[in-house]
Amino acid sequence: MAFRKALRRTAVVGGGAVAAAFGLSQLMEYRKTQARLAHVAAEAELKVPYADELPSRQAQLSALRDTAEFDVLVVGGGATGAGCALDAVTRNLKTALVERSDFSSGTSSRSTKLLHGGVRYLQKAIMKLDYEQYMMVKEALHERANLLEIAPHLSAPLPIMLPVYKWWQLPYYWAGIKMYDLVAGIQCLKSSYVLTKSKALEYFPMLKKDKLVGAIVYYDGQHNDARMNLAIALSAARYGAAIANYTEVVHLLKRKDQQSGKEKVCGVRCRDVITGQEFDVKAKCVINATGPFTDSLRKMDEQEVANICQPSAGVHIVIPGYYSPDNMGLLDPATSDGRVIFFLPWENMTIAGTTDSPTNVTAHPIPGEDDINFILTEVRNYLSSDVEVRRGDVLAAWSGIRPLVTDPNSKDTQSICRNHIVSISESGLVTIAGGKWTTYRSMAEETLDAAIGAHSLTAESCRTVGLMLEGAKGWTPTLYIRLVQDYGLEKEVAQHLASTYGGRAFDVAKMAQVTGQRWPIVGKRLVSEFPYIEAEVLYAIKEYACTAIDVIARRTRLGFLNVQAADEALPRIVQIMGKELNWSQEKRTEELEAAKKFLYHEMGYRSRSEQLTKTSEINLDYQEVVRYKKRFHKFDKEKKGFITTVDVQRVLESINVHIDENALHEILNEVDLNKNGQVEIDEFLQLMSAVKKGKVSDSRLAILMKTAEETLDERGPVTVDRSGGGV
Repeated sequence: MAFRKALRRTAVVGGGAVAAAFGLSQLMEYRKTQARLAHVAAEAELKVPYADELPSRQAQLSALRDTAEFDVLVVGGGATGAGCALDAVTRNLKTALVERSDFSSGTSSRSTKLLHGGVRYLQKAIMKLDYEQYMMVKEALHERANLLEIAPHLSAPLPIMLPVYKWWQLPYYWAGIKMYDLVAGIQCLKSSYVLTKSKALEYFPMLKKDKLVGAIVYYDGQHNDARMNLAIALSAARYGAAIANYTEVVHLLKRKDQQSGKEKVCGVRCRDVITGQEFDVKAKCVINATGPFTDSLRKMDEQEVANICQPSAGVHIVIPGYYSPDNMGLLDPATSDGRVIFFLPWENMTIAGTTDSPTNVTAHPIPGEDDINFILTEVRNYLSSDVEVRRGDVLAAWSGIRPLVTDPNSKDTQSICRNHIVSISESGLVTIAGGKWTTYRSMAEETLDAAIGAHSLTAESCRTVGLMLEGAKGWTPTLYIRLVQDYGLEKEVAQHLASTYGGRAFDVAKMAQVTGQRWPIVGKRLVSEFPYIEAEVLYAIKEYACTAIDVIARRTRLGFLNVQAADEALPRIVQIMGKELNWSQEKRTEELEAAKKFLYHEMGYRSRSEQLTKTSEINLDYQEVVRYKKRFHKFDKEKKGFITTVDVQRVLESINVHIDENALHEILNEVDLNKNGQVEIDEFLQLMSAVKKGKVSDSRLAILMKTAEETLDERGPVTVDRSGGGV
């Protein structure tokens, strides 16, 4: 007890002072004890009606239709909405949640994947002596620690390097980062430290060496955002909340209050997007947690109300993992236009972003080519000249809409609120808007506190601090070893399942099919270079996946990691879902086309494919043209001026290489610009020119033809002697 009191007195000084007073081992033990106490307190006396198996989506819809009245109905299935539902249901409130698309289909799945307090916010707080901004950072750092504790399978600390290129910046940035550690106090993940130039290059060899004087490394959290959002929503369902995706609010229901005579919101009219059926859901309190669409629901309540949401688009790109170390991120604190760019390892790839520009609210934001090139330019500024940053290396790109808000209660309605706001309309509609991913839980707590007070609901106090999320129970860092030993999964697949599903990974492994090979025994991959397996598609349906897009974008993250790989996996995903959900052939075709459209527009496939067009210039010198024409004519023996799959297949067979005919069609189709089933000499030269300029990389046809040519050249002409003498 004396230890705890002393620690509380010292905590304001920060992690460094506490560690010095009590020693690192005592501090770590204290933090573990506090986490265990929070966990026990959160789960005390909480019943889990669906601990073993989640109710089906159909059962959830029936609960929404048949329940006479809910205490709380949340509209919006993003991080904040799911957080509100979990907070409400664990306070023993009868809770419902509806989402017009899929859980985490909006901004919550399109973030930078960081759990952070905000280094730049702290800088502004100090420079402007802004106490509100300081408290916002402090709250976020508390929430960061909680989230790392309650979902350890989906999140982890990540070291982030801040390279320094001017001597005077070293003490300046060091002081700022140390302050970040101090504000976190005992919840500091790991203490920041300074690196010499040589050590910085050892940790981050791709870094630009010129004028580098050293670097500072600090720690923040990183997570799988869509899976985290889903874990929050599924946890709410486990505790008894009725949640349904693809359930759209058509309009609000209102009744006249007997005492005041004013109309009060008492529920919503919903439409099942999949079947088109409409039904009413009654509730004492309706919470608007719709992110960028906040004003749409507010206008359903009051048509003339002024907008509070000022949407801002943030674009991210994914490039190959070799652009960054496996476990070290990079922060560019001052880009050419004053913005901040993160450069982070994520899911064995590298994610870079974000931009920040005004936009219109849309359910289908599209990454722009200008934003993609801006990020690439900033990345080039920090990487060694040895590393060629190519446009063709962008494997996926997406845009997320950040819902910045103005405070409706403020006299200055034009000023952007730096944090979140909770407002309650005259009719009782509770709106939570703004904020950031990291603080979803505290935002939900504040929202429920306000809702309970405004609607006189009988509820218990908040229990979500320390409340373990879906998959956290039973997870350990070595869980994947049991998956390998018990089921015969590949190590990489087992690690992926453990870090995605946590303790629920065994449920996925049980559904995995036998491969028929000596190893792995089970677990057929959807695509060879990623650890996603077919069993995950079946399990995704249990997690309320209704479309192929749900699977490639949010149950797995394939669409966010590599659009081409996602496109290749789609036919098999649709086949598995179609069989499980009894889809007609027409429905299967519709799903396939919708998913391809999603990849093309929203995940950057269009930008990627437009790097090679009919109007692309051929920028090759004379020797290059001669060399590539020679390569082309090894396939075009008849000098037709074009090649088909037959020509390619013939050459490949001559060097004992066998490729599936459908795969070969796909390979040629990537280069067949006029879609006539053949690749002409000009199209091939356009391809090689685009490869030279870095606009296209990993072109399967270019690599295949180069490899075949080299093999043929090594083999040389077959002599009469070697052929056995002839006739």
